[in-house]
Amino acid sequence: MANENVTQAQPPKKRSKVFLIILIALVVAGTWFGISKWHHAQLHAETDDAQVAANISPIIPRVSGYVKEVRVSDNQLVKKGDTLLILDDRDQQIKLEQAEAAMATAESNLLSAKAASEAAHSNIGASEFATLAIDGQIEKAKVAVWQSTQEFDRYANLIKDHSVTQQQYEDKLAAKESAEKQLLILQQQKKQAASQTNAVSTQSLATSSQISIASSTIKQRQVDVNDAKLNLSYTVITAPASGRVSKVNVQVGQFLTAGQSVFSIVLDESIWVIANFKETQYSKMKVGQPVIIEVDAISGHEFEGRVGSFSPATGATFALLPPDNASGNFVKVVQRLPVKIEFSNPNDSLLGRLKAGMNVNVDVHIGK
Repeated sequence: MANENVTQAQPPKKRSKVFLIILIALVVAGTWFGISKWHHAQLHAETDDAQVAANISPIIPRVSGYVKEVRVSDNQLVKKGDTLLILDDRDQQIKLEQAEAAMATAESNLLSAKAASEAAHSNIGASEFATLAIDGQIEKAKVAVWQSTQEFDRYANLIKDHSVTQQQYEDKLAAKESAEKQLLILQQQKKQAASQTNAVSTQSLATSSQISIASSTIKQRQVDVNDAKLNLSYTVITAPASGRVSKVNVQVGQFLTAGQSVFSIVLDESIWVIANFKETQYSKMKVGQPVIIEVDAISGHEFEGRVGSFSPATGATFALLPPDNASGNFVKVVQRLPVKIEFSNPNDSLLGRLKAGMNVNVDVHIGK
């Protein structure tokens, strides 16, 4: 007798209630998390593209020279006016002495021009006096000519009647001609005196212009002296403001050129945060909105801040090579807008630990 296997139907397995509960819990949790994130996004604008910023003053020599002394070290705290570097000033000292020597020469030239001008004025007076003396002599000579002419005319009438001798007549004629020649000579001397007076006047004008030139030269030499003194003072490089020195990459004997950035000073006046928000977050942001700042280097502490100002352009606009969307294929990229965040609690004891360049997370409260 064949044994027949009778297959008996197995009852269906019951689904685990634990799995269903876990699934429902996950769905509820995910929904709650999504709703809370959505609600938070409606009231907050966040970004981790943010760093601490501060005023940094570069130390740049204004004159070229070899380093004579280095009076600061890395990370040293300095005050405004403290001496940082001293350059070899011998070249600048020589230039100052040359400028002062040129100044002395210009002053001597001015004195000489003034003396020549005074002499020219004196010569003008002497020439005018000589002209006046000649005028008097001319008047006297005119009288002599008139008198000799009258006598000659009388003797000319008398010689016709043979009342006087020929010798007497000739004497009067000679006296008349001599007086006339003397008058001509005096008139020529007057012309020469007038010409000499004009020449002396011209010379006086020339010496007066020399005084003006010498005065202008003195002003120029004074500018050269001031410039040399200023350049000499630049050989002592001082701190423009109080702060902390960066790494000092300078050694004694090193040659520095004017305009070369040597090192920097991070000023301790104030610090702030530059946060680069997406342009899609910009619409609801306003100046004065409260901000929570979390610094990566100081975990667990929240700094208080406020929106200070907005950049006039996106960060890409100020890039060294800004994008040119008019050339080639265009790919739309969400731009970043730099926003200045100011710390609103100056009494926070941990503000002193913040350094420029530290990464921070920024949360701006954009809604009520």
